[in-house]
Amino acid sequence: MCLSIPSKVVAIDENNCASVETLGVIRQVSLDLVGEPVAIGDFVLIHVGYAMGKIDEKEALESIAIFEQIAAQMEDGTIDENEGDLGLAARLSN
Repeated sequence: MCLSIPSKVVAIDENNCASVETLGVIRQVSLDLVGEPVAIGDFVLIHVGYAMGKIDEKEALESIAIFEQIAAQMEDGTIDENEGDLGLAARLSN
């Protein structure tokens, strides 16, 4: 399973590569596989160095909040990294 955290486009260069911010980390990705225009401020899902598509800002921010909550709960021991779905099914049904 591939899990992609939404990343915010912070810059785009002349080679169709973007600098994206993912949970505070900046990385470079190619925009060549995205089938629609991408602008600074858009959110994208990335896989092995390529943006695969855009994601709605509201959905992106909701996903990021869930990832941050899961990370915090793993850090404080509330959930174990081997807990199966990490409690996602319960969170997403609310």
